[in-house]
Amino acid sequence: MISISKSAQVSRLADIEDSKFGTSILIEDRVYIDSFVRIRPVGGRGDVRIGKDSFINAGTVIFSGNGVDIGQWVLIAPNCTLAPTNHAYASRERTIRHQGFLPSKGGIVIEDDCWIGANCTVLDGSLLRKGCVIGAGSLVRGEVEAYSVNSGNPLRKTGMRGD
Repeated sequence: MISISKSAQVSRLADIEDSKFGTSILIEDRVYIDSFVRIRPVGGRGDVRIGKDSFINAGTVIFSGNGVDIGQWVLIAPNCTLAPTNHAYASRERTIRHQGFLPSKGGIVIEDDCWIGANCTVLDGSLLRKGCVIGAGSLVRGEVEAYSVNSGNPLRKTGMRGD
C-alpha cells in the first residue's frame, strides 16, 4: 500500500512500486521526492516511512527490505542507496539468488535532521542518530552518534556539528 500526503511533492519521474507482499510505503507532509528516485518493496517485508519535510534527491534508491524509517527534516543527496537487507550466500550448492535473505539486523532508522551526502550507501542495521551528517561517498553500517560529522569507508567520525 502506498500512502502519499497531499502536501508531498513527488516527481512524475520518480518510481514508487506498490508491494505484492503487503509492505506499506508512507510519504508524509511536505516531503519532496526528486526525479529518478526509486522506492522498491523487495528483500523483506519491512515498511518504508519518509517523515515530514524530508527531501530525497535524484537517483536515490530505497529498498524496503527489513524496513526504512526516515525522520523529519532529513536530507538525502543524489544517488544514495538505502539497502536494509542482505542476501544469504553460504551454500555452494545453490545460487545466491535462490538462498533468500539473511535475518534482519533491524532495518534502517534515520532520526530527524540528518544529512546524507551524495553517493552514500546505508546498510541493514544502521541507526543514524538525530542531527548527524554523513559525507559524500560513505558506507554506513551500525549506529552513528547524534550531531556527529562522519565520512569514509569504513565510516569515521571527523567532528561534531557546532564545533
